[in-house]
Amino acid sequence: MFTNPFAKRKIVTPTSHAPSRPAKESIPVTLLTGFLGAGKTTLLNEILQDPAMAHAAVIVNEFGSVAIDHVLVRTGSETYFQTTTGCICCTATSDIRASLHELHDAVEKGQVSPVDRVIIETTGLADPAPIINSLIPGGAPAIGLRDYIVARNFHLAGVVTAFDVLSGRTMLQSIMEGWKQLAFADHVVLTKTDLVPDAHDWPAELRVLNPAARYHDRNDPAFVLSDLFDHRRYSLAGRNEDVRGWIAMEALTSHADHLHDRNRHGDEIEAVPLVHDVPLDPQAVMTFLHIVTTNVNSGLLRLKGIFAVTDDPDRPIVAHAVQHKLYPLQRLDAWPDDDRSTRVVLIGQDMPLGPIRDLFEVLAPRQSRKRRRSR
Repeated sequence: MFTNPFAKRKIVTPTSHAPSRPAKESIPVTLLTGFLGAGKTTLLNEILQDPAMAHAAVIVNEFGSVAIDHVLVRTGSETYFQTTTGCICCTATSDIRASLHELHDAVEKGQVSPVDRVIIETTGLADPAPIINSLIPGGAPAIGLRDYIVARNFHLAGVVTAFDVLSGRTMLQSIMEGWKQLAFADHVVLTKTDLVPDAHDWPAELRVLNPAARYHDRNDPAFVLSDLFDHRRYSLAGRNEDVRGWIAMEALTSHADHLHDRNRHGDEIEAVPLVHDVPLDPQAVMTFLHIVTTNVNSGLLRLKGIFAVTDDPDRPIVAHAVQHKLYPLQRLDAWPDDDRSTRVVLIGQDMPLGPIRDLFEVLAPRQSRKRRRSR
């Protein structure tokens, strides 16, 4: 059973809220969260296959300077899709209100088709508190006309959190962001339950942390994706007192965050982008992935990458790893976009960056390495 390792003191939450507009006059926004490797992108792809989501807009936020998740999201031809890099919970330049205003402006100008819902997939390291605070009535103050337009045209409808039952216990005891993602959720989707040999009553255990949420087993045949979108307007009612305290703290610090970028994750957590512009030997790729994921001193939290390989350059390989577990590689039928370069992002704590970069560098053919050094 869980106890809250982060609880320190009770914080009184401000109770004044601006009146809310009827849901029919604004577009519902659903926040899709979950710690690194919990399966958010897989869940998002399944959601977007539902005909009811044909007119949904999608915003994918990624931690780091090289975006990869966006090429793995399958959207319809009419779907409004935007990718932001730089965690939206701590980077003012990728503030969620700016993304929603851009969407509103594009619809108003007729550049994209009207949308009836927005789904925001956050980075696995995102703290949901500042994002939620920027979307609820009485939350972060409006800085300019842009924010008033967003408040009139969008409302937070719900928070869906993917929870990895394989590594979730360890994560909750050491990573504050993962704890908060679960605590703010009104729907928790339990992922990778098919990989756990013994049945366990996860909802009963997790209700200690979030008694207000509904819990869903992703691998339960009775699971219905549309159940995740039943909330017309997000509410903090019935949640752990920590949740209201976190929102109160955001109300006190939100103005400063709009003026300056703020790293909420600590300097020791970083995203390392690695890129090659030539196809790589498949065996060399496997060696690289094996060394990085099995080394106990690598500090790895998450790895994701798309690799161009010499045995079939038209069909790239997609790799995912969570800490020391490398999941089976996936061979795509074709490149998802015009960029055919190998792109890898490693997210971790105190990673040995020099050896990792050197190892990745030697994956390329010798002639290509010479060209890179001469640039």
